Amino acid sequence: MPAREEDTKPTGGILPRPRLPDSLSPFRYPMFRAIWLATLMSNMGVWIQSVGAAWLMTSITDSAPMVALVQSATALPVLLFSLFGGALADLWDRRLVFMIGQVIVLSGATLIAVLEGVGAVTPWLLLALVFILDTGSALRQPAYQATVGDLVPRSELPMAVALNSIGFNIARSVGPAIGGLVVAGFGVQASFILNAVSNVFIIGVLLMWRPKRPVDELPREHLLPAMVSGLRYVGGSPTVLTVMLRCFVFTGLAGAVWALLPLVARQDLGGGPSTYGILLTSLGIGAIIGALNIGTLRRRTSGQVMVALGTTCFAVATLVVGLMQSLYAVVPALVLGGAAWMTTLSSFNVMVQLSAANWVKARVLSIYQMSLFGGLALGSWGWGHAAEAIGTGQALAIAGAGLLVSLVLGFRFRLPANIAPDLSPITALPRPTLAPGVDAGPGSVAVTVEYDVDPAKADAFTAAMRSLRRLRKRDGAVRWTLYQDAAKPSRWVEAFLLPSWLDDLRHQRRATMADRGTLDRVRAFHQGNEPPRVSHLLARGTPRMGWPPGADAAE
Repeated sequence: MPAREEDTKPTGGILPRPRLPDSLSPFRYPMFRAIWLATLMSNMGVWIQSVGAAWLMTSITDSAPMVALVQSATALPVLLFSLFGGALADLWDRRLVFMIGQVIVLSGATLIAVLEGVGAVTPWLLLALVFILDTGSALRQPAYQATVGDLVPRSELPMAVALNSIGFNIARSVGPAIGGLVVAGFGVQASFILNAVSNVFIIGVLLMWRPKRPVDELPREHLLPAMVSGLRYVGGSPTVLTVMLRCFVFTGLAGAVWALLPLVARQDLGGGPSTYGILLTSLGIGAIIGALNIGTLRRRTSGQVMVALGTTCFAVATLVVGLMQSLYAVVPALVLGGAAWMTTLSSFNVMVQLSAANWVKARVLSIYQMSLFGGLALGSWGWGHAAEAIGTGQALAIAGAGLLVSLVLGFRFRLPANIAPDLSPITALPRPTLAPGVDAGPGSVAVTVEYDVDPAKADAFTAAMRSLRRLRKRDGAVRWTLYQDAAKPSRWVEAFLLPSWLDDLRHQRRATMADRGTLDRVRAFHQGNEPPRVSHLLARGTPRMGWPPGADAAE
């Protein structure tokens, strides 16, 4: 289980090493540094072999859609298994979930290397093997990203999150560049072997890590309800939804470059593996440049501006790659694109990490990964067909224009400021209790809260309650209704339903300090010195989830 967010020391209480720049300060913590470096190597290996897979596909078929489907096979496991992995990471030992994912990646990479060595790989078999390998990546990624709170104190969290994002995007950008050079110099099989070897290091580091697991007084959630809880939390978090929408649109359009770059190298530029390696190296160099400047940009401007700048620069790079058939024009454009890719995706990742409470963090990150890779998967599939129908250059030109048009989303869906909300739980809230001799039973629980509100302030009160409704449902309520007493207009009753007594207990523990403002605004409308009266009503006489008559209509 993850460590509590209010903890002020990293797991194990290891004192940090002093004196590093602020942007690198999380590297003072030995275990954070070891896991970061080993995961960087592992992710690098995955992207190195992705180049081998893409180039191998161009060697065994000349179909543009099949080449583009390599990217889809890489992204599809995230859509199918990421939320499952996120739920496992929130409910069980994150280290164990992390390690299982790594073992799957290692096994898949080894199998691809062996089959490619004997010449047994066909286009569809290659797609299936890539799918299996990236299933392991989908399972491990939420666990990895959620461990950051276990490794550094809260004060270091924003930069640790940024460094994790930078590491992922360095691997995403530099790994393919190295892969292109490996394929050009040593052949396709070498990329698969390197991927297998790169995973050994992170498994070794994880075996050495002994995180402290806090004792949870409540039983663990079941897996399926936990996955639903993650979806409900995201649905009740406008900030997270906005980031995911913007990420999905960006990766769906920007994915054209990653999906079609092998065809640009082979067909438009008339080159071979070395040309492809040069193009990917250009993206990697740009990614490093972007990583070195993210800290400065984050201090000087907002996430909204960083994403707009990154989107614009990647759009320009995409247009140049699509319209210019000269290596001298394409290479600098891809350097710009690599920096823009790093800046944009790192900004998205930091926003999501800092907007998710610890109890559901891995699930939220897994859903974010679904939006990221979902955009890549659908984009790769669509741009592959577009390239076959109208040509690679035209498809890239349309993608670049689409990125520029997508900037208008910033007016309607604004991204959050560079402020980390306090997502530690509110410990002062009263906990539900059972009277002696009372059995909660298996049924649902209806929670009612009675308010005494000045009738002249009814409209303002109901407006404040809409925000509270979102929080109640985000944290587990399955239905919510606000009633006004017909005989006494100043009496209002908030009622919401939870599936069980355990869900009621969990619900009380999920409110965070960042929610305090909403709770205080609602409380301010209540008249009198006594707080609003809260009741927890146990369902009796029916095994199913009950609810007061007429609630659906009132809701």
